[in-house]
Amino acid sequence: MSTAAAVLAAGRGSRLGGDASKPLLEWRGRPLVAWAVDAAVASGLRPVIVVVGYRGDEVRAALAGVDVLVVDNPEWDEGIASSLRAALTALTPMTDVEAVCVGLADQPFVSPLAYQLLASNTGSEIAVARYEGKPGNPVNLARSLWPEAMELRGDTGARALMRDRLVDWIECGHTGSAADIDTLEDLERLQQEDQ
Repeated sequence: MSTAAAVLAAGRGSRLGGDASKPLLEWRGRPLVAWAVDAAVASGLRPVIVVVGYRGDEVRAALAGVDVLVVDNPEWDEGIASSLRAALTALTPMTDVEAVCVGLADQPFVSPLAYQLLASNTGSEIAVARYEGKPGNPVNLARSLWPEAMELRGDTGARALMRDRLVDWIECGHTGSAADIDTLEDLERLQQEDQ
């Protein structure tokens, strides 16, 4: 049995304005999605699913040559729940996959070790990365939770499944950061800090 990884890269990033695609924003000369997917691939989890939607052909092209299964989400504008459903729909027939670690394309500092730590969780149905006490990604979902996750709608992610459940909080602050890039200002601030 194995744990898969899924990187959700279908959203537009409405706070960016214009027709920009958040996964395609560049950080250190590479698209954000490439950093996020590299971490998932380097973790050793298999398969690695990448869900694309808005400007999906361009996101797919940014991942050319990378060992991932790219899944289209035609309902990307509904919100993150649709991307989670697309990933789980692709994984469900793979009966040897017992869980999936879900990450986001706009978090370039999540490390391969964070995925590995979450995947090693076997004590509960859901495990969530925590960075210096704050919840972050990835989130590990056991297969037993997938039917409920498939019922989520709108801009509701895996955190909605945490209600009334024992959650395994996995400290990942020493592995990297769950900082995300939601606006061009976020990106500019990170670029300034990097100089």
